[in-house]
Amino acid sequence: MMNGRFAALAVATLGLLQGCVGHREEAPEADPAKVRAQLLRLLPAQVKDREGWAEDIQVAFQAQGLAPSKGNLCAVLAVTEQESTFNADPQVPNLGRIAREEIDRRAARLHIPKLLVDGALQTPSSNGKSYQQRLQAVRSEKQLSALYDEVIGRLPLGRTLLDGLNPVHTGGPMQVSIDFAEQHSKGYPYDYQGTVRQEVFSRRGGMYFGIAHLLGYPTHYDRPLYRFADFNAGWYASRNAAFQAALSRVTGAALALDGDLIAPGALMPGKTETAARTLGPKLGLRNPQIRSQLEKEGSLALEETDLYQGVFRLAEAKAGKALPRAVLPGIELKSPKITRKLTTAWFAGRVDERYQRCMKR
Repeated sequence: MMNGRFAALAVATLGLLQGCVGHREEAPEADPAKVRAQLLRLLPAQVKDREGWAEDIQVAFQAQGLAPSKGNLCAVLAVTEQESTFNADPQVPNLGRIAREEIDRRAARLHIPKLLVDGALQTPSSNGKSYQQRLQAVRSEKQLSALYDEVIGRLPLGRTLLDGLNPVHTGGPMQVSIDFAEQHSKGYPYDYQGTVRQEVFSRRGGMYFGIAHLLGYPTHYDRPLYRFADFNAGWYASRNAAFQAALSRVTGAALALDGDLIAPGALMPGKTETAARTLGPKLGLRNPQIRSQLEKEGSLALEETDLYQGVFRLAEAKAGKALPRAVLPGIELKSPKITRKLTTAWFAGRVDERYQRCMKR
């Protein structure tokens, strides 16, 4: 989501200012023992193997060049507590049934006959049980992902039928995206056998990549709340949603404040881009320039563009006041694991409550 120049910048420049996560700060040299001692004080009382958690978090901060300030540490602890209550391999109720339903849905979309999928899953696995029996028995995403790896590796038609159908897209104690981890594995500080996917399901790997996703990019946010929303909705989603709100105010277009400035996978301009194009004459921008600047949605560089600055200038003139540069994205959370209506704003709010309690410890 972020270009190489800013990805590299993120590793060295994230920090804390006046208790708020996200301001640029060079990471000072920190004594590992002192960082771990601080973490032992900040971890919730019920956490088991506190020394192990403290070590994995401290190593991740050091490897990524992140400032181990109290705010940054509390942000990581708050997300981890919300996502897994500090369980390195959290269990998911009815995971086997959820996974099979997801397999069937995805197979149907790919026009793979259900009989072929059924036949593959009835094949005896390495322990004598059929893959379908083992699928019904899984309790955690780590178990499910390992089962899929075996199916894909052992069955003659496994890769044809199931590769790309693995319903597990997040994992570990911070529930970080596996795609994100695979894209940001350079610099991973541990030697390992197997795949990055498998490392995500370890405590050390899940924390390393989760911390990178939460803190590994620079922002101008004045509250950690927006970084928590971005953790759920994607880097800069809160900043982009504020831009959409300003653009809507200027143009009158009804825009979803979802943080997606370019319609994903669409050949034609989406609503945000279409609305921006109506301001082209006022801002002296042609359509290709507007598209090029909107494509910076995944980096801090968007804020330096003529489009971003021009939209806020027009919107603030119309409103007669300064407008926020970050708002919570209006996104309803979608996942086979979610059984009730939840939103990104709900997630960010819950994490922020935990963050505030941590800061008081």
